[in-house]
Amino acid sequence: MKIPTIKGIIERRILVNFITEPEYVKKILPKPFKPKIFHGKSIVGICLIRLKNIRPKGFPDFLGVRSENAAHRIAVEWNENGQIKQGVFIPRRDTSLKLNTLVGRRIFPGKHHLAKFNVIENNNDYHIDFTSTDNTTIEIDASLTDKFNEDSIFKTLENASRFFENGSVGYSPNGKHFDGLKLETHKWEVKPLKVKNVKSSFFEDKNIFPEGTIQFDNALLMENIGHEWKSLDTIK
Repeated sequence: MKIPTIKGIIERRILVNFITEPEYVKKILPKPFKPKIFHGKSIVGICLIRLKNIRPKGFPDFLGVRSENAAHRIAVEWNENGQIKQGVFIPRRDTSLKLNTLVGRRIFPGKHHLAKFNVIENNNDYHIDFTSTDNTTIEIDASLTDKFNEDSIFKTLENASRFFENGSVGYSPNGKHFDGLKLETHKWEVKPLKVKNVKSSFFEDKNIFPEGTIQFDNALLMENIGHEWKSLDTIK
């Protein structure tokens, strides 16, 4: 499914990242996707993003919409025409904007679950939580810091930044097919966050990730970045 190029501003984007064993990720990944392995681990996470002035490219700013959104992400690889591609598989999306739930597959790939977001931003402190209509929940408290998590599998901010910039292609399920989007930013700049509290009912589901098999790794912040979302060929 081809959708129009979407343009807007990433007002705030928080990437909350976890590591787990590839064997658990394989169980929830549909073909042709496979876990992208980094130092023996699979990287999964949540993108908490506030978008503004979102509209089809060529439309004026005042027609754009603003919304809080969340996407659960799994770093993946797949074979496409004999080449190994990399990006993220997005098993679910949540949004504060009812319009997205109604026309999501015609604007952004994948089913969008309507969720009630609670966002508190005080200087460099961030609190975000939401509850979706199917009772999926997320909660995070974090603060801007100048020190990247020294216990992270990535070791440095530069390594983490490069890994996630290379994962700018995302695929979401649409029936038996997978619709793709590529994020193109006018600049790429991430800052480290110190996380005081993080909870995710999706990643804490013991039926998917048994006790002790998934752990928080790092969190990154992006702010006020112009961008475009471009449609990719559907994977069938």
